[in-house]
Amino acid sequence: MMKHNILHKTASIALALSMTMTLAACGGGSKPGDDVDGEVYKIGICNYVDDASLNQIVDHIQIRLAEIGKEKSVTFEIDYDNCNADDAVMEQIIANFKANKVDLMIGVATPVAMKMQAATEDNRTPVVFAAVSDPVSVGLVDSLEAPGANITGTSDYLDTNAIMNLIFAATPETKKIGFLYDQGQDSSATPIAHAKEYLDAKGIAYVERTGTTNNEVLLAAQALISDGVDAIFTPTDNTIMTAELAIYEDLITAGIPHYTGADSFALNGAFLGYGVDYANLGVETADMVADILLNGADPATTAVKTFDNGTATVNTETCEGLGLDFETVKAAFAPLCTQVNAITTAESFDDLK
Repeated sequence: MMKHNILHKTASIALALSMTMTLAACGGGSKPGDDVDGEVYKIGICNYVDDASLNQIVDHIQIRLAEIGKEKSVTFEIDYDNCNADDAVMEQIIANFKANKVDLMIGVATPVAMKMQAATEDNRTPVVFAAVSDPVSVGLVDSLEAPGANITGTSDYLDTNAIMNLIFAATPETKKIGFLYDQGQDSSATPIAHAKEYLDAKGIAYVERTGTTNNEVLLAAQALISDGVDAIFTPTDNTIMTAELAIYEDLITAGIPHYTGADSFALNGAFLGYGVDYANLGVETADMVADILLNGADPATTAVKTFDNGTATVNTETCEGLGLDFETVKAAFAPLCTQVNAITTAESFDDLK
């Protein structure tokens, strides 16, 4: 197991933030209604895993908080860490946040949000989650409109039917679809169930393969190739997202397009990513944080923020490798999306700059 002191790192944009987020020796924000000018607010951010979409969220949370700090003449002192999907490390990070008496915690992805919720039941420290696909079904909130406790946040809820529609728009002759996901990922359960309902109604065959590690995902992808599927669907599953770079070339060689629930999959080689704008999700998450800390907004009555899932991102290199014409694909997708974007393969969004 990787030791926590290796995992712990400063924010990726620390230099950009340093001009507006001066570190202070002690924290503790003001009470609602107080004059917040000059106050210091301690925030702990824990990211679940190192991948392009979640990193994009973290970066834009910090960028937006720096902007708000400058506008309001306050300091957001941020302690950022990434647990790399290790439960023991995650618990230690959150325990450190509690020991440091942070004013608010931000949990990026469902597993982190759930650990933070459990850890703050005693002291009621506000928690704002980001990129939780189904916060109601996992018990984080009572409802999207009224969370009901010390937690609220932003959701990257996936419209599974929309992705299914895109599959048949591109290749109407599709006869069998493969599901590739991690059974342990809460974000996968509901979308996979919805996909089965959709395909059952259309009389389309499907087969499912799962994996919890990169090696298992690689074996599962190879099994789906052997199964003779015409396309593969993966929801916003962090395990598969992390493994995408290891499987996309095999899928291209087999002529199988991979339809997924986030643009970072497409960045890492999948044919298509469909879902929310994660940069904007990060900005909206930061705005919720500021509303709670500066304006005294109550997480219990602050509605969970959801987004229009209308953006399709197509990897043009993968598209060509599959023998598909991007302009033809774009024309087929356009009536079903708010926009169709093109991307090429890279390990991170920064690599495209």
